[in-house]
Amino acid sequence: MKGISHFITGVAIATFFPEVVRAGAAGGLLPVLGGIGGILPDTLDFKFARYWEKFDVEIDPGPEPDAAAIAEALVAAMRQAYTTGKDCNLVAHTIRMGADLWREYVIRFLPESDEVAVRIGPLVNTGQVPYAGSEPEGAQEVRRAVGAPLVNTYSEEYRVNIFSGPTFRFAREGEQLQVHFLDWHHRWTHSLILALGVGLLLGLLLGVVTGDWETAGWGGVVTWLGFSGHILEDQLGHMGSNLFWPISTKRLPGPGWIHAGDAIPNFLTVWTSVALILFNLDRFSAAPLLPPGPYLLGALGVPWAVLVGLYVLGKRRAQAPQRSPESLRQAERIAEAEPVEVA
Repeated sequence: MKGISHFITGVAIATFFPEVVRAGAAGGLLPVLGGIGGILPDTLDFKFARYWEKFDVEIDPGPEPDAAAIAEALVAAMRQAYTTGKDCNLVAHTIRMGADLWREYVIRFLPESDEVAVRIGPLVNTGQVPYAGSEPEGAQEVRRAVGAPLVNTYSEEYRVNIFSGPTFRFAREGEQLQVHFLDWHHRWTHSLILALGVGLLLGLLLGVVTGDWETAGWGGVVTWLGFSGHILEDQLGHMGSNLFWPISTKRLPGPGWIHAGDAIPNFLTVWTSVALILFNLDRFSAAPLLPPGPYLLGALGVPWAVLVGLYVLGKRRAQAPQRSPESLRQAERIAEAEPVEVA
């Protein structure tokens, strides 16, 4: 989900408590704390966790990239992880050719043949729009055998083009080599246990500073719930989250129902949150005006039925028979790697 979706979800959750609504009406910022809790997991990831990651291997193709050299570097790192049993963190750097110009290349992990494939692509601008005819002359996909059974935990294909490149962790589990994408993302920052800890810590801090322990308690509660709401929303995607860190250090994969950048799920999340905020503000007012049944049916039931139907239909139409299920996750790759956007 986009940052605005997580933020407004946190605010909506906060408005379910009349004490929080009354505090907001009096000029307090308790509802906003729910929104802050909603964006906090990704803020921790993109402002801190990503910069703490250390890499064993860095691939820097340079201005004249060689697909074979890139593929061989990937295979070498993967074989090392498999033979030694020690995880290997790798980053594939982008190729900047100018102020608004990048050379794209594509990395594919192929479990059906246990190979890595690399192809040098066209020049693109920062909007990821390719320039026609800019691919290197005679560019072809180069494949190299890994020599180990591959398991994709995220996507089959990765387009490396603008800003920072993708990162991977290669890890042997049993007789298989698993390929983890953005291993620093959705880990300790996306823990329900951490969410509770943050809520408790914030409530304690507010109580000490203000001396108003009731308001401080509600501040901790809405922050905890907003943080938890973010994690549960992300769990609906492919990447999953490390729900129980520090008890567990592994991400639990999600069901893959949505992609982080999909327009309809993000719009529906914002729409639902705004509708619930208005409903809660009305029902906790001195003279409620909205009839609950008709309002919820019209504001939530009908939009959900229509938009979810369109979303499912669109996904079915997009699933061409020749494409593997993993390749359908490509849309989420860019969205997950974007920084949190909150104006």
